[in-house]
Amino acid sequence: MRILVVEDEASLREGIRDLLHGDGHTVTAVGDGVAGVEAGLGEVFELVVLDLMLPRLDGMEVCRRLRAARPGMPILMLTARGSEDDKVRGLIEGADDYVTKPFSARELLARVRALGRRAVSAESLDEVQIDGALIDLARMVVMRDGDHVALTPREVGILRWLYQHKDRVVSRAELLEQVFGQRGDLQTRAVDMAIAVLRKKVEVDPAKPRLIVSVKGAGYAWKLAR
Repeated sequence: MRILVVEDEASLREGIRDLLHGDGHTVTAVGDGVAGVEAGLGEVFELVVLDLMLPRLDGMEVCRRLRAARPGMPILMLTARGSEDDKVRGLIEGADDYVTKPFSARELLARVRALGRRAVSAESLDEVQIDGALIDLARMVVMRDGDHVALTPREVGILRWLYQHKDRVVSRAELLEQVFGQRGDLQTRAVDMAIAVLRKKVEVDPAKPRLIVSVKGAGYAWKLAR
């Protein structure tokens, strides 16, 4: 893949670039938020590895601008912050996944590969019309009452998996492995956080979901409540 790395710490930036290059990717690496936006809008990348804390323009704003301009481009956010609020905010702004510093080379490569697989995977399901909304999975957008809300590649993956298995409950571990590209030995809380963000985009009332329904003790199911 062609990957953009936006990281202000020089040693870490070079380390990530070398790691990704060694894994067969073509890497462009820049050291601040303004340069990140300029690079991300000036060339076509298949993935962005984006630090949260950046000079000149913070990672959240970089994420917001890149997502608005290139809704289909996966974004992996790097953060030294451990709070759930920061992670949720990153997902809301458009990040597809996050890695908390310090992280291992193995973990970073696993996340990059998983996002790459989802970005290039082809699925037969393109559109779902339900509950007054048109969910266009091919264009990665939700349309309701004239409003258009962009979806991330991960959110499209969640919707596809739930819809294609709408005859049963899908466990968190299954979503973690099949959509997130991670194994069940990692925290499944990331699934709950991603679902919470996705509901804000597809549900009429996210507090009372009718499309992505929680099944206590089991996981999630696609169901339009009546």
